[in-house]
Amino acid sequence: MIIIPAIDFKDGRCVNLKQGRLDAVTVYSDDPVAMADHWVSQGARRLHLVDLDGAFEGEPLNQKAIATIARNHPSLPIQLGGGIRSEETIEAYLEAGVDYVIIGTKAVEEPEFVGQMCKRFPGHIIVGLDGLRGMVATRGWTDVTDISVKSLAMLFESDGIESIVFTDIGKDGMMGGVNLHGTRDLANAVSMPIIASGGVSELRDVEALLEMERVDGGVMGVITGRALYEQTLDLAEAQAFCDNYEPS
Repeated sequence: MIIIPAIDFKDGRCVNLKQGRLDAVTVYSDDPVAMADHWVSQGARRLHLVDLDGAFEGEPLNQKAIATIARNHPSLPIQLGGGIRSEETIEAYLEAGVDYVIIGTKAVEEPEFVGQMCKRFPGHIIVGLDGLRGMVATRGWTDVTDISVKSLAMLFESDGIESIVFTDIGKDGMMGGVNLHGTRDLANAVSMPIIASGGVSELRDVEALLEMERVDGGVMGVITGRALYEQTLDLAEAQAFCDNYEPS
């Protein structure tokens, strides 16, 4: 299992939102490109970039900085979400050096779009499912649907997506622990690898996910932001713990 640092872009800065709320923003850096360099220097094996401006506006708004990060680290897998709702946007990001694009809102509103993009860009498509009490949320988490995360995930079973990023909105940015039950439930329902997101606060949260992965399987990584930025979790230590994990 890999630890994936998150870099969330808003107004040109690196931020974190508690539960996706615009009125609960913490700014961690005025230079997201330098922040990416920092996480790479700490041993990151993949980066998770989110264009929050794009997620709320429905179109990319931080392309220059994202392209710079991809150019600076050509051998590092980079996954990107936020405002990705057209074939043209996907193509532009892949050409800029991003490895995986995350389709979120569009996957909910037009599920067939996912399969089309998997055929057009095989091996480069991730679906992002953001849930609140088990129901899918869209458009920067401002709209909660009546569609369950699990039922929607199962629609993409044969599309050929690279993985699913599952974020529990209620946990995100709160550092209160990962939604193990929801993550396990989703991993058991589909064959695609799951990347967990939301709630990591310290090493014991990583250990809980590792133990769940050992028993049930299906989780390839975990995204974490606030815990790294507030130094309650050390990236190098957490990755080494994953690499050498032995259940007690």
